[in-house]
Amino acid sequence: MADNKKILVIDDDPDILESVKAILEANGFEAITAISGKEGVEAYKTKKPDLILCDMMMENVDEGSKVAHAIRQQDKKIPIYLMSSIGSATASNIEIDKLGFNGVFQKPLSPDSVVSSLKKALGLK
Repeated sequence: MADNKKILVIDDDPDILESVKAILEANGFEAITAISGKEGVEAYKTKKPDLILCDMMMENVDEGSKVAHAIRQQDKKIPIYLMSSIGSATASNIEIDKLGFNGVFQKPLSPDSVVSSLKKALGLK
């Protein structure tokens, strides 16, 4: 069980939100979803998640990094992970931490890999 850790998922694709939510809830996490960067920042403030998964390209090409930076101004320690179809390319060309992220997950997400990484990031077994 993931001790009901709250994970905020921010993505402008409703299908991605639903599939990631299903993966998280099937593994004992509480999933909170937001369909825009603005909604994601608000959800962070009101729901106080333990970890954030955020798409890069939403309203704007770099919306994900704007969201990460907005949240980092309030909380330097919360784990924030980028979800992107260009995740591997981005990670090899840009220092992900400079964008405000702790790491990157390539879309489509591998459920086992994501759950394992999230549990590790949250100090769970």
